[in-house]
Amino acid sequence: MSTEPGAAVRNGGDLVIETLEALGATTVFGIPGQHALGLFDALSRSTLEFVSSRVENNAAFAADGFTRATGKVGVLFLSTGPGALTALAGLQEAYATGVPMVVVASQIPIEGLGARRRGMLHQLDDQKASAANVTKSQRLIQHASGIPSAIQDAWTEAISAPMGPVWVEVPQNVLLAPVMVPAVEDALAEPFDNPPRSELVTEAVKWLGAARRPAVIAGGGTRRGRAEESLLSLAEKLHAPVICTPGGKGAFPWEHPLSLQSWVEDRYATDLLEDADVLLVIGSSLGEVTSNYFTFAPRGRIIQIDAEPRVLESNGPALGIRADAGQALAALDAALPVPERVPDWRGKTAEEVTAATLARITARLDDQDLGLERKFMADIRAAVPSGMQTYWDMTIAAYWAWSCWDARSGQFHSAQGAGGLGYGYPGALGGAVGTRERVLAVSGDGSAMYSIAELATARQHDLPVTWLIVDDGGYGILREYMVDAFGKATATELAGPDFVKLAESFGVPARRTDPDGVRQALEESFAQEGPNVVVVQTLLRLFAPTHLDS
Repeated sequence: MSTEPGAAVRNGGDLVIETLEALGATTVFGIPGQHALGLFDALSRSTLEFVSSRVENNAAFAADGFTRATGKVGVLFLSTGPGALTALAGLQEAYATGVPMVVVASQIPIEGLGARRRGMLHQLDDQKASAANVTKSQRLIQHASGIPSAIQDAWTEAISAPMGPVWVEVPQNVLLAPVMVPAVEDALAEPFDNPPRSELVTEAVKWLGAARRPAVIAGGGTRRGRAEESLLSLAEKLHAPVICTPGGKGAFPWEHPLSLQSWVEDRYATDLLEDADVLLVIGSSLGEVTSNYFTFAPRGRIIQIDAEPRVLESNGPALGIRADAGQALAALDAALPVPERVPDWRGKTAEEVTAATLARITARLDDQDLGLERKFMADIRAAVPSGMQTYWDMTIAAYWAWSCWDARSGQFHSAQGAGGLGYGYPGALGGAVGTRERVLAVSGDGSAMYSIAELATARQHDLPVTWLIVDDGGYGILREYMVDAFGKATATELAGPDFVKLAESFGVPARRTDPDGVRQALEESFAQEGPNVVVVQTLLRLFAPTHLDS
């Protein structure tokens, strides 16, 4: 081993990088930090692409967006203490949504770990404990020889259903110390098998085969389990109406005669699902939004499939099947013969009741003064190419999109899992890094300020992201909620920048348009190279809630 000044010396950081490369990593997101310098020095000797964010939370969102767009495992590097803690809200979104990621955080030197407060920079009592609520597991590596196996195990856990982020931390001196461990040449991480139990499949097939009014709720687990083909086959075999949750959007063809689309927050859709005598729920907890804010009261029997055992029966009794959605639906579809009788929805076919329900939902919207909002969303949909991936922040336009957006062949991504602000733009940056194709991010002015610094990331890496900022001068959805509940809004109004000038100051082209011009502005922006911004100053309203009248 050479000891000449400036000579490359393999250390713990190299073992981290070599293992990630052997596992198939291509891209790393994050921000350097003092205790992580050995990690970043090793990165310079690798083939991995590093995407430098400006805020750790946004780096986590970017790794999440990369994973959702590509199906590959996102890798996030974090510094100790403040850097690690700042990323936690981004990791909560990945954890809640089941996004596999490997997080490598640095740690203070080993001698600083334990009960004593030695006053080391960035020292925490137990850093990995801070990540316990937002990651599947947490590991502390205390010697270099343990690095390859620990990262390989973490990667395996991340991609095993239920998928999610995992946390690995390595002390500064372990990253920096020279190692005798040979270079990592290969590493293999395969997801643990998660099939359904055979007796549960048999019982579910009995229920579905005898059902007179079967229906399906397709949640985010349907997409994560790549169960779309089996879902389509099963739904057509059963003649069962299918509704997709916001997380499941795109799992079932939008214009299919059995598609209830994604109107889970409308009482007419809730009524239909409640009338099902057997309801198949895939990859959903029947949580707040999917249950129309816990007003959903199904009268029939429920079959609930989820890879996360804590989800099963969490909101009501069901035949719970703990399994990967793809494996479970494939097993159900293979075991279920074509039922001898066609479903009877009280004198109507499934296709007829589906069409009638959608017509009633449309009529309800027609009775509200929502022409601006409906045209605005339709114009965005018309501008966005069918295969373009879109990323939506927690803003009124996104709340509309949860229900009305047809994902077509492009994937729909939103922060609906944890519901934090600031996901849309950094998530889109990660998607653009992974696909090298243009993506769209949609934010409000409030959520845009969470990630405005990432304009520098977009410019530095020349990422093809079009950012649509809908500026209504405040936290629009909170304003609407408070006015409806209390007759006035408090602390929802925001002073803000001129977003066009601000983007231009980063070297990012930007334009302002009114709502009528949003389609043209987006189409022209999509035709450009690199990052750009479209700003629309308007006040959108959400459609009237129906759960309050139930």
